[in-house]
Amino acid sequence: MHILKIGSRKSDLATWQARTVSESLKKQGINSEIVQIETRGDRIQNTPIAAIGGRGVFTEAIEKQLLNGGIDIAVHSAKDMPSQIDEKFTLIAFTKREKSHDVIISNNTNLNIENKEHKITIGTSSVRRIAMLNHYYPHTHTVEMRGNLQTRVKKMEAGQCDALMLAYAGVKRMGYDSLVVHTFPEDRFTPAVGQGALAIEAPATMDEDLKQRIRACLNHDETESLLLTERAFLRELQGGCSIPVFALAQAIDGDTLRLTGGLISLDGTQVIRRTDTAPTCDGVHLGRSLGRYILDNKGSELLHEIRTIQSKQQNTA
Repeated sequence: MHILKIGSRKSDLATWQARTVSESLKKQGINSEIVQIETRGDRIQNTPIAAIGGRGVFTEAIEKQLLNGGIDIAVHSAKDMPSQIDEKFTLIAFTKREKSHDVIISNNTNLNIENKEHKITIGTSSVRRIAMLNHYYPHTHTVEMRGNLQTRVKKMEAGQCDALMLAYAGVKRMGYDSLVVHTFPEDRFTPAVGQGALAIEAPATMDEDLKQRIRACLNHDETESLLLTERAFLRELQGGCSIPVFALAQAIDGDTLRLTGGLISLDGTQVIRRTDTAPTCDGVHLGRSLGRYILDNKGSELLHEIRTIQSKQQNTA
């Protein structure tokens, strides 16, 4: 019997994600093994993601293995997926989404980000999180914090920062939820597209029967509907992990989707945000129309400004 090869990044969190997928497949009689792959984003640790340049910093190396047959499927954090993927690949499933909000973790249980008299240094590598902190909590100071979650926690404990800003999903999966000292509301700190879910990628040429067997094991229909809506929005803005785009789709009233999406300047001074609703069956159209609204309402100018600044950063990195 063919053993399905699952591609994954090497971090503990990525391995946990791949192992979870492997266990789900095994329950349905599909045996698998995990192949760990180092990506460009993992290899270059001393440079901000936005300054590395190019698309797919966390997916490109894995997709090469998909093409040459080194792996059969890849497990990604959905938020790491570029807005558009090459036609040689397809996203065949999305796992059930964990809570998608951002949190602050710290060993200091008395840390209070709401206290504007107290200066707090927060470690994060996300341009979206930095921009939102600049907007809502300008009294905080951020420091670039790359590496896997365990490495970041060690850096925090060594005094490089007072706290870390992270996705709750990863914090919970790695067992650090006891360190959560602040939870950000999603209506203001809207998360990155896909945050909290896993995306399963495969070659476009995958056998249809195998693809359907994998989907039956792994795909969560509601999550898929929500993420396809968010990704349609992201695609309109041609965003990625280096652009401070945010979007969150939510199911309401059974057959209705609510989508909040927008764009924020790198320094946090400009925020363009809108919320719209549509029938669940029109999710992709909702994502596209909301994306066009953002672009037509000063979003295009803001995107140009962001990319100009980041291009300069790449040239000096």
